[in-house]
Amino acid sequence: MQEEKILITGSQGLIGHALKNQLRNIGVAVQGMDIDCLSTHSEHGNIENLQLIKALATECKGIVHLAAVARVIAGEQNPQRCWNINVEGTRNVLQAANDLPHKPWVLYGSSREVYGQQATLPVNEKAPLLPLNVYARSKVAAEKLVSEYREKGLQTATIRFSNVYGSTDDYADRVIPAFCRAAAWGGTIRIDGSHNIFDFTYIDDVVAGIVKVVDKLQAGCMDLPSMHFTSGQGITLRQAAELARSFSRHPVELLEAPSRSFDVARFYGDSSLAEQLLGWKVEVTLQEGMAQFINQFKNQAEPKVVNRH
Repeated sequence: MQEEKILITGSQGLIGHALKNQLRNIGVAVQGMDIDCLSTHSEHGNIENLQLIKALATECKGIVHLAAVARVIAGEQNPQRCWNINVEGTRNVLQAANDLPHKPWVLYGSSREVYGQQATLPVNEKAPLLPLNVYARSKVAAEKLVSEYREKGLQTATIRFSNVYGSTDDYADRVIPAFCRAAAWGGTIRIDGSHNIFDFTYIDDVVAGIVKVVDKLQAGCMDLPSMHFTSGQGITLRQAAELARSFSRHPVELLEAPSRSFDVARFYGDSSLAEQLLGWKVEVTLQEGMAQFINQFKNQAEPKVVNRH
């Protein structure tokens, strides 16, 4: 991989932080950008600020755009902010890249939410986009912008994530972090829709996939299709909760609750395209990943609850 600098928006998030560390570990210079950084921090920045994006990207060969209102429930609670950040913020990133003389490539991080509720599982990249909620609609709109800028000649790629997990700094109430925290310390696992089925992807696998896409973009590839990094293995939320409990040395109660009305109930993805084009496949099984994740929580001095905005 070339050693030119790369800009990562959302550099404090689950994926952005892990990717930043990995790129630096392999000798790639990184400029981070995240609204959650302190205003005095070198990475502080809002993607609603077009001129700031341009300034930060001036010396960058490419942009990995991960900044977003990143949760379905957050989109439901504040639809306008979700649209402003996820759509108009993405427009700013693309416009900034297109305006710069050297036109840095843009890698956009999307979501399996764009597929909505599919009749056939596993889902591949040719499935229709059927967004069910505000967050998903914002991601579909942003993907459309990425496609429009590609037609203008900008080098772009889109990847879709599915239930990435593996950091104790993640949102406290996300499924796998909540399950693993309860397993590590004891307590109650709340299951919103016990028969809902999903796949979950460990952060190390996702970062490895992103690095492979970055390699392609650095080498000048202009026509990468949209693809997703998914385990390809569906599991019900009840099964995932029971798996977490099986690793625990503490009493863990399972509390079942109805599904949320705005959530997709069933999804797991076909990862064969990423394997074909990138040589990527999942290396960490859910069993291995959850065991590692629970140990992360156990190694903390005390239970840690994180609620990033």
